[in-house]
Amino acid sequence: MAQDLKLGLVLGYWFAQPPVGIAEQIAAAEDLGFDSVWSAEAYGSDCFTPLAWYGSRTSRLQLGTAVCQMSARTPVATAMTALTLDHLTEGRFVLGLGASGPQVVEGWYGQPYPRPLERTREYVDVVRQVLAREEPVSIDGRHYQLPRTGEGTTGLGKALKSITHPRRADLPIYLGAEGPKNVALAAEIADGWLPMFMSPGLDAHYRGCLEEGWARPGARRGAADFEVANLVQIVIDDDVEKAADVIRMSLGFYIGGMGAREVNFHADLFSRMGYEEDVERIQDLFLGGRKEEAIASVPLALVEDVALVGPEAKIRDDLERWRDTCITTLLVAGAPDQMRRIADLVRG
Repeated sequence: MAQDLKLGLVLGYWFAQPPVGIAEQIAAAEDLGFDSVWSAEAYGSDCFTPLAWYGSRTSRLQLGTAVCQMSARTPVATAMTALTLDHLTEGRFVLGLGASGPQVVEGWYGQPYPRPLERTREYVDVVRQVLAREEPVSIDGRHYQLPRTGEGTTGLGKALKSITHPRRADLPIYLGAEGPKNVALAAEIADGWLPMFMSPGLDAHYRGCLEEGWARPGARRGAADFEVANLVQIVIDDDVEKAADVIRMSLGFYIGGMGAREVNFHADLFSRMGYEEDVERIQDLFLGGRKEEAIASVPLALVEDVALVGPEAKIRDDLERWRDTCITTLLVAGAPDQMRRIADLVRG
């Protein structure tokens, strides 16, 4: 399915300061024939503003959010931003949406988290109504009501259509998803899926989830035209353990600290991969304040399940496992020299 993998550049979200060297990375991505460039957001920089800047400096690259936090904006606000960016970039925008987790949703955005799949379905429905511009937007859902009526309102709300005509009614929407039900939902209502920490060893499992979604009545896509864009961190170094250490930093953080012990979807994913004992140890260390030990304790096997590390020859061999998965686009990161080496490895 994915022998001819497309390449996407992940620029993510900002940390303490805006990143440096972005202009050079974007130029390299376009020169090297990358298919796309992706931004993100968590609880700092937003995902849309950088894409407007990236779009002004490129002519061919698709520009996607991986992901836009749904709880940060109403669905109509997200649709307005999407249609605006799609016009500004002449039809190159891809809207990647994600539900995030309760710590960020309730702690940062101040929104309720329960029933995320139901909320996602309603959210996407509203966005698609705005983009279709066939009728005034209307929904009477559990989470979103348009027009809003009832207690606390004036009763004067009116269903409206966008003043601006969207460039594309079928602007692609991808869903970020890790759990089986959310992956199936992505296959049913979206145009693509943005996995996180996917492993070739779970490919059969994920294909089953996708098939379930594609088989549902009214599903938008099927296996032939559904996109799967997955981040695979690649670290080229003759010392495998040294390369793995780079990946361990992020894995230790996501498993140990990105979420509460009771609800951590990343930890759940690695447990499904067979690393239950490792996950428990990493969480114990991380939540106990021993973060460096937690990071160092991430086993090499776990790193190699979700990333590509080591000498070029090893990475070239390991890539074959990824070519046989449902992935259509390999999302990677790195400076221009690293991007060139990755492109050469992926294209053989």
